[in-house]
Amino acid sequence: MTENAPAIGIIGGSGLYQMEGVENPTEQRVETPFGDPSDALVSGRMHGRQVYFLPRHGRGHRLLPHELNHRANIYALRSLNVRWIICVTAVGSLQEQYAPRDIVLPSQFFDRTSQRANNTFFGNGIAAHVGFADPISADLRNILAESGRALGVTIHNGGTYVNMDGPAFSTRAESELNRRNGFDVIGMTNLPEAKLAREAEIALATLAMVTDYDCWKVEEEPVSAQTVFEHLIANADTAKKILVEAIPRIPTEATWPEHRALDTALVTDRKLWPAETRQKLGAILGRFAWDSPGK
Repeated sequence: MTENAPAIGIIGGSGLYQMEGVENPTEQRVETPFGDPSDALVSGRMHGRQVYFLPRHGRGHRLLPHELNHRANIYALRSLNVRWIICVTAVGSLQEQYAPRDIVLPSQFFDRTSQRANNTFFGNGIAAHVGFADPISADLRNILAESGRALGVTIHNGGTYVNMDGPAFSTRAESELNRRNGFDVIGMTNLPEAKLAREAEIALATLAMVTDYDCWKVEEEPVSAQTVFEHLIANADTAKKILVEAIPRIPTEATWPEHRALDTALVTDRKLWPAETRQKLGAILGRFAWDSPGK
């Protein structure tokens, strides 16, 4: 496999950059036109594949959901030729069948956030509208499902992730409404990652680790940070095992539909692209370089 082969990115919490089986792990700080990522990336090789790990909230969990620089995180990974991203994230369950320590593989999102500035790379003279009807890579999601089932993990393939702002957890009224609307899990971070990955032509899927029943289930204790982190620690080993199983199943060539998401998304005539914006988005727009318009 060549040095320029497409890489795999993993966005998650504490511990995921300490996975067993990673060869020659090294820290790598990446500067981006959008500022600094959450932390240094940890690079290494697994099963002959180049892998980059990024702790979403920074090591030590220093960043709140609304403080995350999602554009810097995704751009940093894309600049390192990452073409697949597996997100590992904590979620609350909105339905009885998703118990704490189960894993849900979302297939859809519902947006209940109020902040939009950090959700696109485009603007400043270049307009793009990516298709997002199916926001998760079905191929990558199915690889995760197969990997989890091979390990005997309780894993649910499909469901809707509702993304709230946070950092406070839901009220009971909000939680009950989300549940009655048929949503499956709730979290604070994953939708912006999925939107930006699509713009960056990266296939993304999510391991949503259920930590609680939010607060709709009145016979249970309402969700608390302590509850979340206790289950996260227990889930960490499961996530690592699934990742080890999944990585060799991911193709070595970036030929999925997500890898050409910009083919029908770029609206602005290329002759009108401002040079500064084109340069800023070089890691994303490189295949649309002026000297190779058909590439």
